[in-house]
Amino acid sequence: CVVGHCAEIKNSLLMDDVHVPHRPYIGDSILGNGAHLGAGVVLSNLRLDQKPITIRLPNGTTFDTGLRKFGALLGEHAEVGCNAVLNPGTILGRRALVAPSITIGGVVPDSTIAHAHVAVRMMPRRD
Repeated sequence: CVVGHCAEIKNSLLMDDVHVPHRPYIGDSILGNGAHLGAGVVLSNLRLDQKPITIRLPNGTTFDTGLRKFGALLGEHAEVGCNAVLNPGTILGRRALVAPSITIGGVVPDSTIAHAHVAVRMMPRRD
């Protein structure tokens, strides 16, 4: 594994060849073989309201973990782009990819890319 500068890892399991360089926070999570996190990624492990973490499956059903703190599960060779945030209970399938600078929860299936197209507006600056 590669663990980079200022990485904060709490109660987590990193399988073989995981790369977590450049300031990630990895809380109460499991990262599968060959998973990779970009700079500044957060695997959040605590809900804002501090209620138990639920996992939302693709078919819409939810599973209550009964845990106050639970981060993310990343499948083999899953990747998360720079400055992305995975909400508590997020699951990434094998080779799933989360684009940079987005917040996501739920399940990203195997070999799927999760991204958000955000339009950037250019406006003249007032004096």
